[in-house]
Order: sequence, then structure tokens, then C-alpha cells
Amino acid sequence: MFLRNIGRAFSVSNDEGRAASTGASRVNVLRLSGPCERWDERDADFIREILDLVGDKWSMLVIGALAVRDARYSDLDTEIPAISRRMLTLTLKRLQRSGLVDRTAYAEVPPRVEYSLTSLGSSLLSAIEPLAAWSAEQRAEIRRHQDAYDSAVTST
Repeated sequence: MFLRNIGRAFSVSNDEGRAASTGASRVNVLRLSGPCERWDERDADFIREILDLVGDKWSMLVIGALAVRDARYSDLDTEIPAISRRMLTLTLKRLQRSGLVDRTAYAEVPPRVEYSLTSLGSSLLSAIEPLAAWSAEQRAEIRRHQDAYDSAVTST
């Protein structure tokens, strides 16, 4: 229910849109409703930031790979299909900045760097696993709805 209503939970007025477009301060800009009204504006902005981080195309794949074992950059590059080196680098930096991934550089010849999941990253993984399981369980039904929608849109 929370995820279905999250889009309705954040509403922006015309004044707020003007403030955003001019770079003005966002003080009292966000009006929360539904299950999100228990959070103040700062919390809601931060929640959105974290959901953007973990909901991007690559973050959960990196976290999932590191949940199995610590890995070198080249291992991650090989294990995560279709990720570019640039995106892998940016994703690792974003996850490291948020405390979800650790980067350890070893003073060896040749130099070696390993990435590992922090306890915070592990706790995120345990929070996301039920959503991933739900997605797998509902796959056929969701695909059926998507196909029906796509057929209806293309026939009009």
C-alpha cells in the first residue's frame, strides 16, 4: 500500500514549482499525506534521495554481488552484466559515500582494491529482499497487466 500511494503522498503547489524553478528555498514546500504524513519535509526529501540511490538500475546488483563476497573492481565488472565501467565506478562511489559499501586499498605490487558490503549495506539488503521476492512471485501477473495495457494503447 505504501509504494502504491507514494506518488500521491508528495504534492507540489504552483508556488512551490516556481520556487523550484528559480532555485528559491524549499522551506515548507512539501505537503505530505497518507502514510507519509508522519515524516517532516527533510525526512521526506532524504527518503526520496535514498530510494533514488537504491532504486537505480545498478545499485542493487552491486549490493547483491557484494553480499556473496568481497570483490575487486574487475570481479564486479565481470559479474554484473551490461554495466559500463563508468557506471560501475559512479555506483560504487555513491554507495561508498552513503556508507553502504567499503573500499579497501592494499599497499601491494600491483595495487589491489576490494569492495565489501558494510553492516548498513547488509541491513539494506535484508530490507530489499522481500520486495525482490514479491517481484519474482508477481512477475506473471504484472507481465499480463503490462501486455494488456500495451495492447490497449497500441490499438487506440
